[in-house]
Amino acid sequence: MKLLFASDLHGSAYYAEKLEELIRNEAPDKTVLLGDLLYHGPRNDLPREYDSKKVTAILNGLKTQVLAVRGNCDAEVDQMVLEFPILADYGVLLLEDRLAYLTHGHVWNLDHLPPLRPGDLLLCGHTHVPAWAPFGENNWCLNPGSLSLPKQDSPHSYLTLEAGQAVWKDLDGTPFHTLTL
Repeated sequence: MKLLFASDLHGSAYYAEKLEELIRNEAPDKTVLLGDLLYHGPRNDLPREYDSKKVTAILNGLKTQVLAVRGNCDAEVDQMVLEFPILADYGVLLLEDRLAYLTHGHVWNLDHLPPLRPGDLLLCGHTHVPAWAPFGENNWCLNPGSLSLPKQDSPHSYLTLEAGQAVWKDLDGTPFHTLTL
């Protein structure tokens, strides 16, 4: 199974359209959105082509493709316009013999770990910086970075996970880091 992970769209219609294009090009089985979909948040600048109504329409067009968790900028009012669930604080996927714990990262993160087994993965966004950090007993924390508002000079990025291989890519689809799990 191929999964595409993206986070921190923050209402950018430009990057929502890029996400649509990435999904067409990558052809994942599912796309996992790790929160902060429609609103830019009080600590962020407005992203390119900020238009939460247009982003809503784009994401609703992807509703059968998307799994999502709630970010710190997502609210009940966002769920009223989105046609797929976004209000779960976390999700869990079974990937062969390990679990992938999906969360935004503002609650559950490396400083505040959820209950995980050895070998499980923690996937989160929130920091807007791509990351891959080992912890525990063969556990990894994976962060796709941000589609629309990258920080710390990181690229606009996303992550694919397939057959035990995590690949971070820029928006042109060019890999910049690969990790065998």
